[in-house]
This record gives sequence, C-alpha cells and structure tokens, in this order.
Amino acid sequence: MQPNNNPKPSRPPRGDGKPKTQGGQRRGGGGNKPQNGQNKQGNQIVGSLTTSRGQAVRAQRRTQADAQRIANQFQPAEAARPRANVIDDTPHLKIIGLGGMDGGGSKNTMLIEYMNDAIIVDCGNDLGVDLPGINYGIADMAYLEQIQHKLRAYVITHGHLDHIGGLPHIVPRFPAPIYGSKFTIGRVEEIFENFGLPMPDGFELKTVMMNENTHERLKVGEFFVELVRITHSIPGSTCVVIDTPVGRIINTGDFRLDPNPLDHERSDIERLTELGNEGVLALLSESTTVERMGRTPSESTIEQSFIDIMQNAPGRIFVGLFSTNMNRVQMIINAAVHNNKKVAMDGRSMVSTLAMAVNHGFVRVPKGTFVPIASVPNMKDDEVVVVCTGSQGEPSSALQRMANGEHRHIKLKEQDTVILSSTPIPESGNDALIGQMVDGLARKHVHVFEHRNHELDGVGPLHVSGHASRDEYADMINMTKPKFFIPIYGAYRVKQRHIDIAIEQGIPRANTFNADNGQVLALTPDKMEMIGEVPHGTVLVDQTGAVVNNVVVKDRVLLSEEGLVAVVLTIDKKNGNLLTSPDIISRGFIYMRDQEELMNGLRQELKRAVQQRFKRVDLDRFKAELKDHVTHYLFEQTQRSPIVIPVVNIIGGGGSGGNGSQPKGEQKPGQPAPKQKTAEEIAAEQQKRFQEMRARLLTQDPRTD
Repeated sequence: MQPNNNPKPSRPPRGDGKPKTQGGQRRGGGGNKPQNGQNKQGNQIVGSLTTSRGQAVRAQRRTQADAQRIANQFQPAEAARPRANVIDDTPHLKIIGLGGMDGGGSKNTMLIEYMNDAIIVDCGNDLGVDLPGINYGIADMAYLEQIQHKLRAYVITHGHLDHIGGLPHIVPRFPAPIYGSKFTIGRVEEIFENFGLPMPDGFELKTVMMNENTHERLKVGEFFVELVRITHSIPGSTCVVIDTPVGRIINTGDFRLDPNPLDHERSDIERLTELGNEGVLALLSESTTVERMGRTPSESTIEQSFIDIMQNAPGRIFVGLFSTNMNRVQMIINAAVHNNKKVAMDGRSMVSTLAMAVNHGFVRVPKGTFVPIASVPNMKDDEVVVVCTGSQGEPSSALQRMANGEHRHIKLKEQDTVILSSTPIPESGNDALIGQMVDGLARKHVHVFEHRNHELDGVGPLHVSGHASRDEYADMINMTKPKFFIPIYGAYRVKQRHIDIAIEQGIPRANTFNADNGQVLALTPDKMEMIGEVPHGTVLVDQTGAVVNNVVVKDRVLLSEEGLVAVVLTIDKKNGNLLTSPDIISRGFIYMRDQEELMNGLRQELKRAVQQRFKRVDLDRFKAELKDHVTHYLFEQTQRSPIVIPVVNIIGGGGSGGNGSQPKGEQKPGQPAPKQKTAEEIAAEQQKRFQEMRARLLTQDPRTD
C-alpha cells in the first residue's frame, strides 16, 4: 500500500487590513514625521502606507512559517535533529525504524543492529507526498552513514514500492546484497532496470534469491536469515525471520492469512507455529488494518464476480487494479478465457511487472490470449477485456486518461463497462481522486462497478484487502508467541490498537512499545527499552529521480500559495533618476490587467523609493529596503505576501551593468579611448537586457537578489 499522511496545516488568518496605531498616531500621518527619507527606525522608505510595517512583516513570517511547516513534514534528518544522541554500545540488539513507524506505513525501512553487524529489512518509498514537483519520499539514511561499515544485507519482505522503492537511491550509496524471494528479487531487479538515473561508476547490483518453501537459513554476519511464506496481494510475500545472538525476531511484512489464495500458496502457519514453539524474542507485526473487525475474506471469493460481469456486460470491459496484483491479473485472465475474450494490458508499470511475472512462472497465460492495446478499437466490443492501471484515480494512469478522453488508443463509449477492483488506500486521500475519475466516466455514460457499491449494483464483491483484520493479527501473535511485541508499518493510533490486541493475547503491556521513527529499542533476552534516538527524516525525490532540497520545497509552496512579484528598476548612475517607468512582473499573484490602480500605486511607491533612498545607501541595502517596502505595500493592498524579487539595473559611466553592477574598467596606455555610445544605442541595449531578464525571472533563485 502507498499511504498519504501529509494534511496541510490550516493557514492562519490574514491581517485585518486596518491601520495600526503607534502612540496614537497613524503611520504616515500627523505626529513627528521621519526626516531625510527615513522612518522611526531610520532606515526605511517612507510612503503613504496605513498598515504598519510590523503587521506586514508578521504576516509574511506567518506565510513563510506555513510553507516551512508543510515542507518540514518531510524534513531530512540533518535539518531535523543533531547527528545522534548518545547511544549505549553495550551488547544489545537494536531495532530502529528509519521509516514506516508513522502515517499509514510508508517508506518502510527497519534497521536491525547488533555490535558490528546490521541488516536493513525493507527499504521503501512514500508515494503519498503531496508537494509541488515531488514524486515521492524515501527514508533519510543519515544514521547509516555512521554505521555503514556494519551493513551486511538488505532483506525484503515483498515487492510493493513502499517496501522496495527506496532501494535504487540507497543501495548504491550503501552497497550490500539484497535478499528476497524469487518474485521479490524479480521486482527489485525490475525497478533498478527502470530507474531513471544512472548508477554510480563501479556499482554492481547483488541479489540473493531465497526459497521460502524449504526453510533455508542463510548466515549474514552474526545473523541467520530465513523467509517464511505469507499471503498478501503480491506473489512472493514473506515474513523475515532473523536469528540473532540475543534471540529470534520476526518481521511479518504486510500479510493476511488467506485460507484459499488463487495461487494456492497458503501462509506457512505450520512453520510460524514451529518458530513460536522454539521461542521468539520479538515480533514486529504490520498494523495497517488493525481497526477492521473479523477476518479478511479470501481472494477466491471474488473470482465468480468477474465471470458474471463478463458474461452479462454488453460492451467492452475495462478493469482497473494495482499494477503489482498479479494474482488478480491471473483471475481476470481466467475469467476472460472462460468467456472467450481476449485481454489487452495498459499501464507501463503493469506491463513491466506482468512480463517479469510471466518469465518467472508466476502468471500463466494461454497462447493467443493477449492482444496489443492499439488493436482494441478494431475489435468487436464483446471480444476484449482491458486490464489497466488507475484504480486509485492516479492522474497519469491509463484509466484516468481514458476518463479524460486523452488516451492515445481508447475512446470510451456508452456500452463500455469499467470495474474498479480496489478500494482507496487507507490514509492516502485518494477518495477524491477516485470520485473525480468516476465522475468523468459517468459523463461518458460508462457503467462503473465499484467494490464499495457492489451490493447496490447487484454483483458480487470485486476486491479483497491484502491486509489482515483483527482476528488474523491476533492469530499471528498466538502462533509466534513473542516475548516482546513491537507494532510497525502503521499510524501511531493504529499501532496502539495493535498493542491492545497483543495484551488481549496475554503479552504484558510492559513488553510492548509503540515506537516512532528514529527511536532505538534495545533488547536483551530479558529486557526491552528505548535507549535513544538517531537521525531520521524524509528525502524528497522529483519526477526525474533527483533529490530536491527542503529549501526548494519551501519556495515552491510559497510560490504555489502566494505567487511572485518582480520589480525591475533602471536607474541613471550619475543622477540617481529612473530612466524608465518601473517594470513589474506578476506570476501567480494577481492578474495585472485587472489591477491597474494597484499597479499604478506600486509604480509611484517605487519612484518614491528611488528618490528617497538610492543615493543615500549602498546598493545591497537599497535592494533590501526596496524588497521590504514592496512587501509592505502589497500586503496593505491585498493582505497577501508574495515572494518579491527586486532587480536594479544601473545605466551610465560609458557602459552598462546589469542587476546592480557598474564595471568601469581602466584604459591602458596606448589604447584608444572607448567610443561613447549614443542614447539610441544605450536604449537598444537596455531593451535587450529587459527581454533577457524577463526570460530569466521565473527560474531565478529569489534568495540571491
């Protein structure tokens, strides 16, 4: 699952726009007026503003604090905390959640450390990050930089991106072999092959396929690692068993206890029970759906629903589901073959995963079943089923593009049927995206079957969760009989519910702990305690795979909420007068043609600023004062605080210098005197510079000028 847990903080109220009095006098009128172009602080431009400068500054600070608060939800470790607290280095087994211990469980990354050896279990990403230009987040591995000499392996529970999506970023920096089941290693190799950035020189991906069915144990440093088969919504899912010098720990990964999975690969409850009888020091159990009562239905309960819809639907059938749910894909292929229909696949991630699954024997496709997506428009409506991505309403997914009428090959029509074989991911905020997509489908008079409305539509269930319900979480505790219990991969409140289940199963409350990211749990055979905290946080990644600095994210949030205003002044160096009317550029702030009075007033303020201060202070101070004054003026007029970029272009002295510089140069002996430029030549150069500046403004870092 890929959750989202980043609600934006509510914005503070704007200033009331009323003049603020100081000592009974309104600013700019009456009382002791500042002299020589200075206010009471002696260094500011004087205008006819009624709102106090302090009020404007406070409003701007609130706006910047809002943006910083949003960006800080995904703050890197270095900015969040000191490098590390003092950690006890006595022979404890240390368990540290570098990711996955908050939200709905995302960027899942668990570190197991003992003396001079360490293993990372899972290394995922967070696709629920909702920030401008950000694709996903990964766990910040600042702590791993301190102990990278200890790292022996990455062990992966299963192949969902929230458990493997961080590997292409992190493994090249901290190399170690990656262990997993056959399908999981196939997924790992797939994401490395499809990763958008080149790997560092000399890096070689090393993977180790383990057989979860034979209970093989591999020695990794001081640890022994074993995988145990478990059912989930992706093939090859496993629990990770790590025998340490202190005792045995089990990480369940994501799981459900499906008694009748489609691939007949049932959870190995016999081995889990055996391990429990032998003794388990600590169980690290995922907590995603602890609040759901009962047991999760078997995957086999929904197969007949697809067969029935395919028999009765009048036109083409489109099925939206998760790209990694290969068991569900197999089910749809079986239902299509049963109804003499062909199958077309759409969605790059789904096609890539299916190719890997077929090559490794996890999906079986009768010869002649698949047809290219481009051939669908030329086929009879009752001959084809299209399986595609987009069940969560993802903006760029195949099904969303069909709903928007933007798909390259498919134009939906009234007789078509769409099946959404999923439910919104918990805590992701995807409900609205799905609703918008279904609205788009309904406008095309396409009939949409959703699992949540299957009774209303008179069809069977269309989806089952890949995660356990309360009774199954209790079963896992009873099978493994751990001495200590640590809920992982879930929101804090949900993990607390999981602890309640553990207590009901007889585990003392003192032997449980609801840990946050970065907290270090130290275990001995008889004791578990929190002994410190290590650096942790989130590294943000854009669409290209490149890391984005937190400061850049803050600026993007400010731009998206408040916009940008650039003012360009061209000043004669000799007399300090403006050569042209101030040039004002607004992006994302106001539409200037609708605000002529505001723009004219701003130009008058800029002219006053040049007259009062340009010749009295140095250039850097003038630009700083200009920025503050423009911010003050715009706040008074609009109650908003956009990013302000002042650009001062000085002309004169036999040449021109852009952006506040005026190189004079010295004439060397024997050289002819430089030719004086005419006013027309200067004007032409000036116009050229203006055009270049306008082209640069939106890409210029607002903190440099």
